[in-house]
Amino acid sequence: VQLQASGGGLVQAGGSLRLSCAGSGRTVSRYAMGWIRQAPGKGREFVASVSRSGDSLYYSDSVKGRFTISRDTAKNMVYLQMNSLKPEDTAVYYCVADDLAPMKYISAIEYWGQGTLVTVSS
Repeated sequence: VQLQASGGGLVQAGGSLRLSCAGSGRTVSRYAMGWIRQAPGKGREFVASVSRSGDSLYYSDSVKGRFTISRDTAKNMVYLQMNSLKPEDTAVYYCVADDLAPMKYISAIEYWGQGTLVTVSS
C-alpha cells in the first residue's frame, strides 16, 4: 500500500485545513486508515482513524470535536477535516493504514505515507 498525503500548510489559530490521503497499490479498502502526527521535538501521536467500512471512527481526546475523519472507499481516499486549529496542532501529519481502526500501538502500524506539515500560528 502506498499512501500520499497532501493539504498541509500555514494557517492562523481558529482556522481550518483539510488533509487528503490517496491510497494505491494493494486494495486500500481492505485496511483501516488513519492519521498520526508528530510535533517538533515530540513523539508520534494518534490523531484519528476510520474502520474499513467507514462505520467506526476514533479520535484522540485532543482533537475530538474539532477534527473529522472520513473515507471515500471508491476513490481510495481518506480525509481529515481540521477546524478550530490551535498552535499545539502544529505537526507533521502522516497518513497510515493498518488492519484495525483502533490504532493503539503506533509502532505496529503497517503502512505509512510521507508527512504533510501543518503549521498553526497564534
